[in-house]
Amino acid sequence: MTHQLADRFRISSGSDWNFSDLRRTHDLIAEIARRELGLDIYPSQIEVITSEQMLDAYSSIGLPLMYRHWSFGKRFARDEALYRHGYSSLAYEIVINSNPCIVYVMEENSMAMQALVMAHAAFGHNHFFKNNSLFRQWTDAGGILDYMEFAKSYIARCEEKYGEVAVERVLDAAHALMMQGVSRYPRRRGFDLADEARREAERREEEERTFNDLWRTLPEGRSPRILHPELAERQRLLGLPEENILYFLEKKAPRLKPWQREILRIVRQIAQYFYPQKQTKMMNEGCATFVHYHIMNRLHEQGVLDDGGMLEFLYSHTSVVFQPDFDDPRFSGLNPYALGFAMMQDIARITTAPTEEDRVWFPDIAGNGDPYATLREAWVAYRDESFIRQFLSPALIRKMKLFSVHDDGRSDLVVDAIHDERGYRAVRAALADSFDVIKHEPEIEIVDVDLDGDRRLLLQNRVHHGVMLEGEDTERVLDHLAFLWGYEVSLVEIDAVSGKVLRSFDAGPPDPP
Repeated sequence: MTHQLADRFRISSGSDWNFSDLRRTHDLIAEIARRELGLDIYPSQIEVITSEQMLDAYSSIGLPLMYRHWSFGKRFARDEALYRHGYSSLAYEIVINSNPCIVYVMEENSMAMQALVMAHAAFGHNHFFKNNSLFRQWTDAGGILDYMEFAKSYIARCEEKYGEVAVERVLDAAHALMMQGVSRYPRRRGFDLADEARREAERREEEERTFNDLWRTLPEGRSPRILHPELAERQRLLGLPEENILYFLEKKAPRLKPWQREILRIVRQIAQYFYPQKQTKMMNEGCATFVHYHIMNRLHEQGVLDDGGMLEFLYSHTSVVFQPDFDDPRFSGLNPYALGFAMMQDIARITTAPTEEDRVWFPDIAGNGDPYATLREAWVAYRDESFIRQFLSPALIRKMKLFSVHDDGRSDLVVDAIHDERGYRAVRAALADSFDVIKHEPEIEIVDVDLDGDRRLLLQNRVHHGVMLEGEDTERVLDHLAFLWGYEVSLVEIDAVSGKVLRSFDAGPPDPP
């Protein structure tokens, strides 16, 4: 089939193409992806869009059928101004983790770039979405499109019934807490969006009947009677401590109305949907880049991609995986595309042409002769942090000139890991830690509620390495939290090692939501 199509069809660098060309190119790529790389993907849905539609997709965090909110318009205006004045460019594609997998491609792309985009997104990202264990655990690709349609129509109905101002107030508060609206550990019920719209009505009816049972017995003001004298009992009663603040508010906030709870649930589900992407950006992009590099080179070898198209591809590819030096004005840390692609290429090398050093460091994969199966297994089982900890090789550390620097913020910088066996392990551990999302986000939990007094909500932030919350932003977010909770809110920052209280914030009492 490949040779028959190649005889009739060529991919060039020109901008003259049609939808029939897209279909033929997709089919050629699909054969290579499945036969040579062994990729397992969702069906693909390719959508050709304009630059303005791409900007619109940017503004709504890449999800189709997104509900309305002023922040999306603000983001659109900013991105459009930067793009029109030449200060930023647009991505060649946006890909949606859904079934079917939706790939938005720019109509301005040449045919060679459309081939690159489809290889990268419709096959590389698509395979990663479908097979990586984090995505399988935390996302429902089959239900996300229907759920977003439900969410958009539900919020629109709320705006008609309760007013745009009231709905916007709840959305503002929910968005402010969105990063604290994910669960890092699975709950008992599997993650399933497909039945959310169907369950909304019965959930609302049940919550209207039961959610206030706890609060009906509580005093409005302070009472000398101690209803729950032990913290452990209060925590058992309320399911504390709880890291997912939106979940707690949705289930326990005493003054929220059912429609407000449902909006919190919508925002929480969207935050959870994006949770795996934060932990796998380097692996996901590395997988997609490795896939497109293999496929585009194979198309050129087969004579399907002409020399002009190949040069255009190589220019784009090298720009994507370019890693500026530390003293380059363009340097902003490690490029996840560069590191991910380099690690995928290095694993392929270790499996096919290992050195003695590789055999010592990677005895399970060195020389196994099957690079694509080895990579597919890694794409399933790891996230960025664990992937680096497992597969970053001394050879790649030397090639990328990586070393570890100790900076305590008080004294001069000290190089504490060089290119020896001990240093390689230290560099690998330090780099893995830098990709560990959990270590770079605030460790905030709801720990108590003053049930026997004014119902104040108490949160705690465990401070690691002296990194504290930004004061002004924290106060604004606590105002949103107090609005949703309906009573006063306090947050205490404590040292994670000593338990010493470092600082506290208070908000409220708010106006009723």
